[in-house]
Amino acid sequence: MGRVEINKKRRLFLFRWSTFMFGLIVMALGIALMIHANLGGAPWDVLHIGLTKQLGLTVGTWSIIMGFVVLSITAFLMKSWPQIGAFLNMLFLGIFIDLFLWLIPAPATMFWQYSMMLLGILIIGYGIGIYIAPGCGAGPRDSLMLALQQKTGWKVQHVRVLMEVSVLSIGWLLGGTVFIGTLIFCFGIGSVVGVTLPQCKRIFDYILERGIKDEDFNKGSLRTHYHDGVS
Repeated sequence: MGRVEINKKRRLFLFRWSTFMFGLIVMALGIALMIHANLGGAPWDVLHIGLTKQLGLTVGTWSIIMGFVVLSITAFLMKSWPQIGAFLNMLFLGIFIDLFLWLIPAPATMFWQYSMMLLGILIIGYGIGIYIAPGCGAGPRDSLMLALQQKTGWKVQHVRVLMEVSVLSIGWLLGGTVFIGTLIFCFGIGSVVGVTLPQCKRIFDYILERGIKDEDFNKGSLRTHYHDGVS
């Protein structure tokens, strides 16, 4: 393998993982906005908030702890370790959530509460699209969803609903905030991701192909194929 080919693979590696990390940052920003809006969070965030209220520690810390628990269950069910992207998702998403919760001030008016909530959902959708596009691996929750789907034979959407309802119920019993933002997220995030994920994949593919063409104009375009579990 020549030096040019090695450099090309290195740049591709860096581009994929930097895009993945940027997606986690964007997603964490959206989560922090929804939490600060205090109008109800996504089901898993309701659980993390409830655990924070009952046991202390930060929301981001509980996100990491629960991510580790979920990955452990997934590894037990599948008899194999999840992709490295799932571990990085578990760790860095929690760190970025706490960072943004510290940096972003709480809204002073109801108008800003609803604005932050809606903006948070949109940003989460783009964060999911960006981190999924490079194909570095599904996050802990999606990994568990896929594992349960394979073991039970149920449809993905049924497994996802069961997971979300269970987590939301536990979080609510622990004191997590469940309100209109929770409903809007649950019924709206699928539609948002349905738009943002194809957009992010097209942009990622375009940048990837553009870079390869610029390096070697004799080669045709490259098509990458992704197989992350997204619902």
